[in-house]
Amino acid sequence: MKTRTVRRHRLVEHTIDGKTEMVLDKYNVDVPIPPRDWDRIVLAIVTAAAALIGIASITWSTASIGDLLARATIAPAAYAAAAVFDLVWLSCMALEWLARYDQERAKLPRRAGYWALAIAMVAVGAHGWIADQLAIGLVGAAVSGLAKAMWTVVLRHHAKPLDDLTQQWVDKQRAEAGGRLAMVSVRRELIRTEGLVEAERAALRTNPDADPDASGEPEKRPEPEALPKATGPMTIAEAIRTALSAGITDPDAVLRYVRRVADANAKEESVLRTLRSLRKSTA
Repeated sequence: MKTRTVRRHRLVEHTIDGKTEMVLDKYNVDVPIPPRDWDRIVLAIVTAAAALIGIASITWSTASIGDLLARATIAPAAYAAAAVFDLVWLSCMALEWLARYDQERAKLPRRAGYWALAIAMVAVGAHGWIADQLAIGLVGAAVSGLAKAMWTVVLRHHAKPLDDLTQQWVDKQRAEAGGRLAMVSVRRELIRTEGLVEAERAALRTNPDADPDASGEPEKRPEPEALPKATGPMTIAEAIRTALSAGITDPDAVLRYVRRVADANAKEESVLRTLRSLRKSTA
């Protein structure tokens, strides 16, 4: 078995004149070299070949369809529009790949990719027919079809199919994650609203002339709605970051929010110290 030498480090005790210290000891060790993964190498080569085929398809289709469209408009606009034909079905295949663990979501980009491919092939064939070179047009249209077929085979080989029970489990996990992401924007909006109310109250407390009521009685304002409970456990630092991202800068408002969603017994000094530290790091 082939091996290779690797330099490693470890802490060892070293004593001089009766005083012991932990020092760094460097030593070499021979580790076995794993055999070549030929399956992975072949798959990488095939994927690279599919990428080259896709580039060739885009080049040919753009040149062919661009020459067709240039008969009715300027060349730069014609060739820019021609590049769209193959880029659309390639983008649809990329979206299909991203949805490989959700067959329902993958259906739409798959169907759209086939329609975009058909339109591109018809456009290439039409160019050959108009140029009195129908055979060349048909062969050129086949280039896009072969590129699509090659990418379909490669992506299917990369994809890992899921059984029905596993698919249901993945769908529920994705739904839960989506719900938590949706609550982020809702929570920020609520925090921002509460921060504005607190700032307005602070302004009224510091400005005695701000009371529009001649009787001198403070205007009764509805209490802000309570913030929803956090969807997951939050540390004091995370709660402070959330409050700052929502636009709350008043230390008292930040402290109240931290005690509400993170730690009801959070010390004011600790919260203010963390708040100052986060402000310095983001300044």
